[in-house]
Amino acid sequence: MSGSVPVFDGHNDTILKLQLAADHGQPMAIAETCAPLDIDLPKARAGNLAGGFFAMFTPSQFHGLDVDIDKHDPANFAAVDQSVALNFTLAMFARLRRLSRELPNDLAICSDAADIRAAMSTGKIAILPHIEGATCIDTDFNALEILHAAGLRSLGLVWSRPNAYGDGAPMEAQPIINPGQGLTPAGFDLVRECDRLGVLVDLSHLTEAGFWDVAKTTTRPLIATHSNAHAVSPSARNLTDRQLTAVAESGGVVGLNFHVGFLREDCADNPDTPILQMIHHLDHLIGILGEDGVALGSDFDGCVVPQELGDASGLPKLIAAMRQAGYGEELIAKICHQNWISAIERGLSKS
Repeated sequence: MSGSVPVFDGHNDTILKLQLAADHGQPMAIAETCAPLDIDLPKARAGNLAGGFFAMFTPSQFHGLDVDIDKHDPANFAAVDQSVALNFTLAMFARLRRLSRELPNDLAICSDAADIRAAMSTGKIAILPHIEGATCIDTDFNALEILHAAGLRSLGLVWSRPNAYGDGAPMEAQPIINPGQGLTPAGFDLVRECDRLGVLVDLSHLTEAGFWDVAKTTTRPLIATHSNAHAVSPSARNLTDRQLTAVAESGGVVGLNFHVGFLREDCADNPDTPILQMIHHLDHLIGILGEDGVALGSDFDGCVVPQELGDASGLPKLIAAMRQAGYGEELIAKICHQNWISAIERGLSKS
């Protein structure tokens, strides 16, 4: 029974990993078991991963296949030229679309909640295209227009580095949050343009100042695809209770990030992190956001996952832990898929 609940996930970096592997002459096949991937079709089926936000991210450096960023190497946080980022994003987007064409019985690119429900009802993995960090978007928004036409439905304004639109939160312990820099004038314009087109604005990775700038600008529910509770783990990447309250008041959703450095009280990248620590975050998030405001945002293929969980095939272990913690089946279904699908429906509806 523990594997019977479908999961719609808020974030993964699987497409990035596939693209980097291909670029380095080491192509990986998602259709079969592939050890370096947290998500391949066999693992997804074993874990009942039914879909999610599939991210496209441009790293600062293109060496190697490891997408778990070394936080102590400044070169990994260097600015990226817009044209370089756009070319790499187009390559990832093309790879995503080709995969869906090559595996029509397994994958479906979705534009809205109705598409997601339809794909899930037929056993296909429902993919909502997402870009992590708007570095690839020019300030005239020509790229945004074309990427939206290609299927883009969710956009994180920044990763943990500055771009033309704002600045990102550092990946380090920060018991007292430094609010950092807010959005640039172009950042405010980008939020409004996303609202107009129907593209969700993702708050994960933003500085606190940037968070509040988005909150006062967007007309849509606030979402953070892969962020945790700062009160439980004092990482700068996590959201304070005040931020969580703002998300709740907007009718938004926060997806639990599985990265151990954002789960642990000591913020260490230690895979020996129990699943129970994930439950501690869920308890805190539910206490502020309510049962309709909490979801999952694994960061599979882009983070250090608790070894007890492993990869996408281990999702039933998290669901079993929710049951052991006293979560009812209705709440588990909301966390695992219903809340994201409802948020997508609200967020992409005509304002």
